[in-house]
Amino acid sequence: MKKKLNCILLVDDDLPTNFIHERVLRKIDCTEKIIAVQGGFEALEYLKSTDKETHPQPDLILLDINMPGMNGWEFLENYNQLEKKQKSKAIVVMLTTSLNPDERNKANQIPQISAFLNKPLLADGIREILVQKFPEYV
Repeated sequence: MKKKLNCILLVDDDLPTNFIHERVLRKIDCTEKIIAVQGGFEALEYLKSTDKETHPQPDLILLDINMPGMNGWEFLENYNQLEKKQKSKAIVVMLTTSLNPDERNKANQIPQISAFLNKPLLADGIREILVQKFPEYV
């Protein structure tokens, strides 16, 4: 049996999108726990939690760019201000429906972003991330 990631954090303001992404992740059976939150503020609160039993630190964060309140870029600015133990060793993957090449270029300039994928998340896309960033799990 293959080893699974401990936790994946989905950050997207759109409930149907989170639902679809959860289904894809469950189908490929790559993680023990999936946490879905509806925005950057909620994601930061989750990461700041000291209750690691109900709020395990994610191995992978799938982050939407365009969200109200706090978009993905603003989340990353705040994420960088977290204590090291709150950030854990999470790999951050940006997700977007935008076809704007400027967003991909901007993502390529930010070291915390490990990959940039179009939504909806597909099984092949997440498998590619797992192979590249978590080879010990495949």
